[in-house]
This record gives sequence, C-alpha cells and structure tokens, in this order.
Amino acid sequence: MNPTVIGEALVDVLASGITPAQEFVGGSPLNVAVSLARLGYPGTLISRWGADEKGRKIEDYLEENNVKYIGGADDQGTVIAHGILDPAGGAAFAFNAFWQMPTIGPELPQDVELVHTGSIATLFSPEELLPLLSVARTHATISYDPNLRPSLVTNHAQTVAEVERFVAQADVVRVSGIDLKWMYPMRSVQDSARAWLDMGPAIVVSTAGSRGSWGVVRAGDAEFTAESVEVTDTVGAGDTFTAALLCWLAEHEMIGATNRERLGQLKIDELAQALEFAAKASAVTVQRAGANPPRREEL
Repeated sequence: MNPTVIGEALVDVLASGITPAQEFVGGSPLNVAVSLARLGYPGTLISRWGADEKGRKIEDYLEENNVKYIGGADDQGTVIAHGILDPAGGAAFAFNAFWQMPTIGPELPQDVELVHTGSIATLFSPEELLPLLSVARTHATISYDPNLRPSLVTNHAQTVAEVERFVAQADVVRVSGIDLKWMYPMRSVQDSARAWLDMGPAIVVSTAGSRGSWGVVRAGDAEFTAESVEVTDTVGAGDTFTAALLCWLAEHEMIGATNRERLGQLKIDELAQALEFAAKASAVTVQRAGANPPRREEL
C-alpha cells in the first residue's frame, strides 16, 4: 500500500491546569500519516505549515517517522491548537486555524493505493479536494474522517452538506459518535452511520472512546467493547484507530481500486476483527502523552 494523506499539520499545546503545558506535533491527518508509517506503511503527507520554529519541528517529526511531504512551509505561520485536558484525558481545542491547499496538480500518482483526508482541510478546501478524490478513486481507496471542529463552523447545514459530499466519495469512513450527534441530533449514531453507508462507502465506523467502536458494512454490523486501560490523554486516539483500521484492510487485500469489490463484500466477522485490531492500537496511544501512536512491534 502506498498511502497519501491530505490535511493539516500543526502543533498541539496541551495543558491540564496541574502541570506545565507541553507541545506535541499533531493535526488529525498528520497523525494518520505517522500512524500508518509506524504500522509499516510509510507514505506522503500533503500539507502546509509556517516557515518558523514550530514548522521546523513538524518537518523533523515527519522525517523521524519516515513520512515524505508535499507542500511544507509558507509565510502564513504554523497552526497552533491549544488543548485543555479534562480529568478523563479528553481535550477541548481552540485553534488559530489556517489552511490552504498546496499546489499539487489535478491528480495524484497512479501508484497511490490509498488516499485519506479529513478535518480542517476538508472544511476549508472542499472545492479543491473533492475533484482530486474523484479522480483518485480510479486507482485508490478513499478514506475520510470528518473530525469536526464546531468552533470553526459558521453554517451547520452547509457543513453537514459538505461532509456528506465527502462521504459519498469515500470507501472507508471513520467518525466519532460525537460528530454524528452534532450533525444529526435527532437520530441515533447507528441510524446516521447506516444512512452514510447508503451514500456509497463500503464501511462506516463510529468510535466512542472508552465505550468502544461500532461499524456497519453491507453484510451487517459489529461492535467492539474497548478494554480498560490507564488513560494519559485521548489526543490522537481516533487517528490511530483510523490508521490501524486501514492497515488491517490492506493486510487483507481490501485496499486499492482493484480491491473495491472485495472491500464491499466485507463480512461481519472480518469487520469485528478489524475493529479489535484498531482498538488495540488506539489503546496504546491513550496511555501516552500527545498523539504518539504505536509501532507495529508494540502490537
């Protein structure tokens, strides 16, 4: 699998109110790219950051984790996400958000078998990203995680409509239950996920932190109850889950446009195995500070 991830790279500044704030390289798409690389699938991140000290920190981190990048430093400054950790390790973020799609041409290389995107990039650049994904579908599996930031949303209905456009392009969708409830408050998470499955994806998975995960495919649905672990913080746990899910699918020959039919026939027991593997990976991340996903040997 030759993955390409499109989306933001930033620096998380995490504070609990008890200990001094700590800085970690992050951003949901970057976390997915690093997680994939650590699990054995190094690829390319298409992103941007500032030509500043924090931007250089991002570049060093990507190099350390064997992730190539397209785009890189510009004169707009690196995005900083200020996170306040609650007693359970969850983080509420405030952003000085900026995103501009790097210039990469009308299509991705034909040898790219997986394209993942989501979060701030899809909120800021849908008209640039959607055509790119449409072309990439001819050779790649498309993965999407909305990873919504309500503080950046100015129009709820418009945001929901744009999210659904990305869902319709995707083969694999990972979404938090919180995001689904924010978008569709009048129906259950399961009903919303099933509605998304009807829009075109082969698999939709909803995660709920310590309560585990639930997924639906054409054959039916499956659930995995998360094991109890000591939580340091939950930053990057969902991104790790996404990467591990994609890793499992790759190792079962379900990634790439030539395997789209096989992915669409995913069985319930296979879905359950994929959820378990992804949960084990994210369980490692929550036991460590910041978005620090596991390497393959740790699993």
